[in-house]
Amino acid sequence: MTRTMSTSPPPDNERATKRPKLEHLTSDSFKNGVFLAPMVRSGALPTRLMALKHGASLVWGPEVVDKAILRAERVVDPVTGVISYNGKTRAIFTTHPIERPYLIYQIGSASPELAVQAAKTVVQDVSGVDLNCGCPKPFSTHAGMGAALLTNPDLLCDILTALRRELPPHVTVSAKIRLLPSQDDTKRLVERIVRTGVSALTVHCRTRNMRPREAALIERLREIVEFVEGLGVDIPVVANGDCQGWEDAKRVKKITGASSVMIATAAEANPSCFSSTPLQDLGATLIPSYLRLCRYIDNHWALTKFCISQFRGARKDVTKDETNDLKARIIKSKGFDELTDLIGNSSGEADFVEIADIIRSRRPRPLLVDSEAEKTLQSVSPATEEGGSSDDDGPFVATPPDRPNPEPPTSRAPLGPSSDTRIPLPAIITGSDMLTPTPTPKPLFPFGS
Repeated sequence: MTRTMSTSPPPDNERATKRPKLEHLTSDSFKNGVFLAPMVRSGALPTRLMALKHGASLVWGPEVVDKAILRAERVVDPVTGVISYNGKTRAIFTTHPIERPYLIYQIGSASPELAVQAAKTVVQDVSGVDLNCGCPKPFSTHAGMGAALLTNPDLLCDILTALRRELPPHVTVSAKIRLLPSQDDTKRLVERIVRTGVSALTVHCRTRNMRPREAALIERLREIVEFVEGLGVDIPVVANGDCQGWEDAKRVKKITGASSVMIATAAEANPSCFSSTPLQDLGATLIPSYLRLCRYIDNHWALTKFCISQFRGARKDVTKDETNDLKARIIKSKGFDELTDLIGNSSGEADFVEIADIIRSRRPRPLLVDSEAEKTLQSVSPATEEGGSSDDDGPFVATPPDRPNPEPPTSRAPLGPSSDTRIPLPAIITGSDMLTPTPTPKPLFPFGS
């Protein structure tokens, strides 16, 4: 399907879904919530919309390097309202006005000047800007970005200070860091960050050198939270690491004392994990509607297949083999038209409208720790309630030391609309993706063993 795009600034009669009538984000917006973590590739627009539908308080977009977005052109789809920031061959970043009140844009940068320019490029379409200070991969750290900023606190704080000074007051500025090996060093860094004027700070409870399979050190965070409170600054601290969903977030919040909790891997596996009753049997309850949504917003087919290949959840009425067979069929397909028996002939507009209506009618749902609920959580796995079994054939709880718990996927940023005039070369052919700091990984075979 080829669409004629309009370029920014959008005309007054631009077709777009009504935006929720919400006030701008403040520091209080980062309290008592459960958030979708920034995930390159997996944090694509359809996944963010699904997360919001099922209760995510806020959603982070995938990290985008400052220079990449500066070379992009803002284009609006006149049919769906989807906004794409397009590079030469693909979209660097895509969003929709319906998610703007809840959307945090994450920047990869090692320059105050470039970070400010990048943030101003997208500021009309987001509610907050977050600085990535935690990615430990060499392709990010070699350029001084990501976790490299942890050992260059002057630059880190200069970037945050510049963002806060130059962006409109109603746009929040925040940062996402990792723990330093020393608790004292971590607290010194945190103190400098919270005094830059940020609205919130997320702490991934692993150090730069920890492997993803190692359990997050969430018990270290309480001392940091109490330290921030002792500074007399009202800055929410968000916990990230090994949270499996809304109910499990209560456990993490109780242990850490954090204001809110951020979820990555579990949300990649099941975007409905933000619900107190996440979907089971995803092949029937999530994948068909996800495919229809992707078709409607013209999500690139390769990106759609990748996200679906990562879906895993509790099973109740289907077998593991049936789930894997469905994924195999989708991955072998060359487009949405080959799956009409699964998703029908609908354009997917009805699925989008349903999601938009749910997002518009959202009511506050604070994450409050209930001591009785915590006792239940200690004995019941969130992913196996109601007799369901997991696609991993095991309890889906906090990661034990001997089981992988990947960080937010690091492959490449979302691809843009698959129009006939702009079809990117698959990364499996090019072997690299220079517009984001993330190299294309070796091919994944996501099915259960």
